Amino acid sequence: MAKAEVFQDLPLKAPSNAKELWRWLRDELRSAILSGRLKRGTRMPSSRALAHQYECARGTVVAAFDHLRAEGYIETRRGTGTFVALSDRKSTR
Repeated sequence: MAKAEVFQDLPLKAPSNAKELWRWLRDELRSAILSGRLKRGTRMPSSRALAHQYECARGTVVAAFDHLRAEGYIETRRGTGTFVALSDRKSTR
């Protein structure tokens, strides 16, 4: 049986000092979705877990998630979590 892909296996580039942290996170996650590194249906970690992983405030992650959700990249399913909503290499820009 193959190992299930988990989000923690996804490396993100180091944040740039020129960008606000939430914008960096949003852009990195968007890039991972569009490149196919995060596939449709992949469950995202909770905002608390992601904030802990990248050593930032939970509000930073929530802001990034809010923008990705508004752009159609992720969706929240009540009671089950947040998931990648777009197919690989599909852009809504």
